[in-house]
Amino acid sequence: MEYVQERVATLHAFGEGAPDAPTDRAAVVVPMTEREYAGLAAERVLSELEAVDPARVVVPLRAPAERVGAFREWLDGFDLPLETLWCDGPRVADLLADAGLDGERGKGRDVWLALGRALAEEFVVLHDADTKSYSRAYVRRLLFPLANGFDFSKGYYARVENDKLYGRLFRLFYTPLVQALRDANPGSEFLAYMGAFRYALAGEFAATSDVAASLSVQRTWGLEVGTLAAAYDEVGVDGAAQVDLGSYEHDHRAVSGPTGLSDMSESVGAALLRAAEEHGVAVDYDALPDAYRAAAESYVSRYAADAAFNGLSYDRPGEREQVRTYADAIAPPGPDTRLPSWEETTLSPDAVAEAADADAEAAANGAIDGGDE
Repeated sequence: MEYVQERVATLHAFGEGAPDAPTDRAAVVVPMTEREYAGLAAERVLSELEAVDPARVVVPLRAPAERVGAFREWLDGFDLPLETLWCDGPRVADLLADAGLDGERGKGRDVWLALGRALAEEFVVLHDADTKSYSRAYVRRLLFPLANGFDFSKGYYARVENDKLYGRLFRLFYTPLVQALRDANPGSEFLAYMGAFRYALAGEFAATSDVAASLSVQRTWGLEVGTLAAAYDEVGVDGAAQVDLGSYEHDHRAVSGPTGLSDMSESVGAALLRAAEEHGVAVDYDALPDAYRAAAESYVSRYAADAAFNGLSYDRPGEREQVRTYADAIAPPGPDTRLPSWEETTLSPDAVAEAADADAEAAANGAIDGGDE
């Protein structure tokens, strides 16, 4: 246990309790995919949320049409003010196309659609549904800073499970890449901010509805990095806080394969490097991969020592191999496909909800075949 402050305000969980927080004025966004259906982790998350009693819960759902009816029925079984927003129906797709917002689908797109509905409340909380150790305290801890002078808060936690260190994409890619950029740009306040978050790739954050409405959103796996960068523009260093969520366990991904950590590193890297450029950071793309690898090798040595200190197993060759894989993701970002903030779009959240509901009803009645995940 420690009590060290970072460049952003850091709120530590010295005990197991949860502080008082305005849950009755908050919307909680919980993105789900087909794999969460009736799963033990998702069941725990929703059951714990019943005790939190938020003003609203929005579940943006990415699933095939044939699973939508059963999914909605399962979600309706919880004692929550819950709204299911099916993101993959044709009416929703047409609405986005008409607004010039069609494009790649992913977690960020789903979250963006749900944020429009969540903005009806004073505060917005986002977290994942695959958290095996989920606690009702998470929402209160994330909301507490918003009722105490801050406008944005980010969760953090240690990823230690099964006597191993996890959080590999954050530990071995994001952190050393930020360090390499900071070494070349030591005066950048933006990089100091981005490097201050103890788990920048955590899926948990909270914001006032005004801030949430101002956030542009990455469509896919760059969501968390893009959110931090967008929050910096809105609230600055002094308006942000990070909060300790304590114990945390959730699903792990393979390095290779679709939706694996290698693919995710490309989206995360692109989001970080685009944000860095937009904030005046000079990026030497010829030198950066070698600088990243050198920084990452240093981190591997430190993590090996930390694991040994705690009696944890540590695969040093495997971690070094991941570093080599991630280095290939360092490249100039491609086209900017971010979704605009809800302040900047003419799309109506109510129209999205009506279209999603009509799509879901049609899917439940067998009037829509197939569906994209």
